[in-house]
Amino acid sequence: MSHIFRADFRLGRSVDIGVSTSKDLLRFLSASFSAVDAIAPVFDAFAAFRSPNPPLKKLPQAPKRIVSGVQPTGSIHLGNYLGAIKNWISLQNTHDTLFFIVDLHAITLPYDPKTLSKATRDTAAIYLACGVDPSKASVFVQSHVRAHVELLWLLSSATPVGWLNKMIQFKEKSRKTGDENVGVALLTYPVLMASDILLYQSDFVPVGEDQKQHLELTRELAERVNYLYGGRKWKKLGGRGGAIFKVPEPLIPPAGARVMSLVDGLSKMSKSSSSDQSRINLLDPKDVIANKIKRCKTDSFPYLEFDNPERPECDNLLSIYQLISGRTKEEVAQECKGMNWGTFKSVLTDALVDHLHPIQVRYEEITSDSAYLDRILAEGAAKASDIADSTLDNVYQAMGFLRR
Repeated sequence: MSHIFRADFRLGRSVDIGVSTSKDLLRFLSASFSAVDAIAPVFDAFAAFRSPNPPLKKLPQAPKRIVSGVQPTGSIHLGNYLGAIKNWISLQNTHDTLFFIVDLHAITLPYDPKTLSKATRDTAAIYLACGVDPSKASVFVQSHVRAHVELLWLLSSATPVGWLNKMIQFKEKSRKTGDENVGVALLTYPVLMASDILLYQSDFVPVGEDQKQHLELTRELAERVNYLYGGRKWKKLGGRGGAIFKVPEPLIPPAGARVMSLVDGLSKMSKSSSSDQSRINLLDPKDVIANKIKRCKTDSFPYLEFDNPERPECDNLLSIYQLISGRTKEEVAQECKGMNWGTFKSVLTDALVDHLHPIQVRYEEITSDSAYLDRILAEGAAKASDIADSTLDNVYQAMGFLRR
């Protein structure tokens, strides 16, 4: 296909040029006119030949970052798995993810130092056994990245005590434990949680309903520090200016964010419960799972249904079955509507055993190879430290510290 261009030259001549390629155009101009005369029309005609409005290429966007962690206290149970870890498996495929074992949070209440190290390793092994892929996500131990504690102290200087006194979990746990057994760490726990999140400039944080208050404090603290030390104030100290911290958003799963106790459908499944009957631990053997489901609290209704506020245990057990089986809520409701409790408990037990068995087998493989687990944790801590140290350096600079 031939293109026609009209070029007006400074010598007063004009000419219609028919070309089929850019090389034809350049060859014609160089042969017919002096270089001085040809410069302007070459650029005009060549630009028109190429395209008057070339399309702009969109640069690929970096994936959004997510951070999350679980305490290494007690056994990882079904609530931890369905409410957090299981969701991580899909998130690691679409986001930049950092998953860590929050061992510093584990010492806010009385604990046994002899078991902390093993519990930390066991929790890391469960992460991997559940499907967390270290080639996609950074897996590490919180205390192995020193920046967590340093930022905790810096943030503490900007955190009003009144904010911490409003934290519901502090009030509840301190009431149960007694003032003489409550350390300052329990009060400042939310500030350490803020440090965990803000260090990595997180976009989203997966949280259950009971953790929303802590995340809201993290958001308020990020905005407060940005106001006190960021923007032009930071720039005057030699920094880049702007926000020091990204303000994260909550990511609440539509289902499974709050798995309830097997003995009380109104209480969350928890490690801290004195009754092991209240939870399904991920490493419970088949006979233990069967016994716990057989003895779990139900009601006297002759049928099963979701979303009846008068039947919290029924709703909880059906939700667990839905999440474990991978079916939709409608499919489970249809399958189970004609079942009695005895039949359903048998179905639920089989589903739990079938789902947890591969996790338990993989866990045994991982814990038998300590060198592999150590390498994964070391690599994860190194990647996390690169991000955390950069943020920490910015905070020190913005707060006016003498730089090393």
